[in-house]
Amino acid sequence: MAWAERAWQYVVARHTILRTSFYWEDIDKPLQVVYRNVKVSVMQQDWRGIDSVEQHQHLNSFLKRDREQGFDLSQAPLMRLTLIRLDDHSYQFIWSLHMIILDGWSYPLVLKEVMEVYKAFCQGQDVPLRPGSTFRDYITWLRQQDSSTAEEFWRQMLRGVKAPTPLINLDSDNLSNAEERYDEQLITLSKATTAKLQSLARQHHLTINALVQGAWVLLLSRYSCQNEVVYGCTVSGRPVDLEGSESMLGMLVNTLPIRVKVDPQQYLLPWLKQFQEQLVEIRQYEYSSLVDIQRWSEIPRGLPLFQSIFVFENQPIDTVLSESREGIDFTNLINLYKTNYPLTVVGYPGLELRIGINYDFHRFDTATIAGILSHLLTKPQPLKAHDLKWPENIIPICQPAHCPQLNPIERFWQFLKSQIKGKLFNTLDELRNCLKDALNEITPERVASLTSYNFILEALLYAASL
Repeated sequence: MAWAERAWQYVVARHTILRTSFYWEDIDKPLQVVYRNVKVSVMQQDWRGIDSVEQHQHLNSFLKRDREQGFDLSQAPLMRLTLIRLDDHSYQFIWSLHMIILDGWSYPLVLKEVMEVYKAFCQGQDVPLRPGSTFRDYITWLRQQDSSTAEEFWRQMLRGVKAPTPLINLDSDNLSNAEERYDEQLITLSKATTAKLQSLARQHHLTINALVQGAWVLLLSRYSCQNEVVYGCTVSGRPVDLEGSESMLGMLVNTLPIRVKVDPQQYLLPWLKQFQEQLVEIRQYEYSSLVDIQRWSEIPRGLPLFQSIFVFENQPIDTVLSESREGIDFTNLINLYKTNYPLTVVGYPGLELRIGINYDFHRFDTATIAGILSHLLTKPQPLKAHDLKWPENIIPICQPAHCPQLNPIERFWQFLKSQIKGKLFNTLDELRNCLKDALNEITPERVASLTSYNFILEALLYAASL
């Protein structure tokens, strides 16, 4: 594996951001320091004498220890490389890094370059050391942007927002006492289902990002019992007018507040298109600092703008690696996302779309997170301009078999749907009247049998307002 270490050393030597550290103590302004030379080492372990079950346990323990180790930001490189030999023909590769140096867009760029250099070294070829991307170009561009225009835009968009959209209706009473606060659940769509989603998006001139993100908006509205929600959306931050930004390595990504109105009387397809247009408009101001946006908002100091964020990776790592491999098969590619927000929904594009939820298990239990994933993944149906959002087209995109249900609301929605199944409604008023009649038949005993969660009254009032 000497060539692998040599390939990583080459890539680190090319890119300044991989030779970067940070200093902020006892100085007026934080400093980013770039070293001329940084030594990279690939740590190796041999697990060939261990059975597969024990290997899996060892791997989980290793990953936990690795996360707990963290990084000293004053010591470059701010990453670690580990290669674990599982048997004579397979390895587990672990690349740990601090997100202060690289964003999700950069990961595939680094891995692709490492594989290309590794291939050349294996074939005995010399690879000239060419200049790499310069993060300084982005910093220069950033300082040239008009902050006053951005301030006006964000003040207007967030006017009247006094508090973050709550997630308390999803909170669990059985809080974990474990030291590590965050966990992640991940679900993978089949190639066939992913292809259906892509076809659905193309048919209606939507992106997969907008489709899945729109699903999260609708669910957040239902969970919070609010017709207007604010959440964080992570954007690439790579300006189209900065030459070479798409191939630049660094932390260009930004997380911005998105304020969306969910009108129960609006048709689904026009709403999705309008939502996508809103996302495009926000891109003009994605260079804005979240600290500044918070200051321009009416949210009281000390409160966050949002409690959940949505991330959609734009560069599928599995596709990049499949294009770059040379006699190497990559399987079980896993990203471990850790943020400081209670709930992070992450979309990983590819031939098989994956959706993960990183969550604070001091607030949410595993059944609740599994239920959210089941709602996000309901079987795709054709969308028509006159389709209603209520109740069948609340996206949910693919329904996996035996997927756990979301206890707080699932049984309640199923009850309402059972009351209108097989009935034909010509107008929204007819649908509303039918729902109200169903709600009038619910006795306190029936409410108790539907769900034991105390926010059922809020859900009843919300449904009655449709």
